[in-house]
Amino acid sequence: MIWMVVAAIYGAVAVIAGAFGAHGLREILPAEKIASWNTAAQYHLLHSVALLALGVYAATTGRSVALPGTLFAAGVLLFSGSIYALLLAPSQRWLGPVTPIGGVLMIAAWLTLIALARPTQQGQ
Repeated sequence: MIWMVVAAIYGAVAVIAGAFGAHGLREILPAEKIASWNTAAQYHLLHSVALLALGVYAATTGRSVALPGTLFAAGVLLFSGSIYALLLAPSQRWLGPVTPIGGVLMIAAWLTLIALARPTQQGQ
């Protein structure tokens, strides 16, 4: 159930971020930076849906999704979060190297889903 709650919060924040990028930042940031913001918001929302699916999967199968859930959640926070922060506070350049770490965590999360495709001993 925790992953469905995290997904709901992340999904809501992603929609807010997308709307803020489309309406609130138009006068503040140039178009190429708005494109970066939109990429962050799209990845944020997409991975929120993946977290929701994981939560539903865990609830219906009883299988643990702790590893992919944690990797997705951390990946979104680091990837999208660092892009949002860099665009809003460009002086925080130390966040630049954080973005690819978040991307690697999201890739790792997708790859951990392979283990969930294997049947359990009960045949699930």
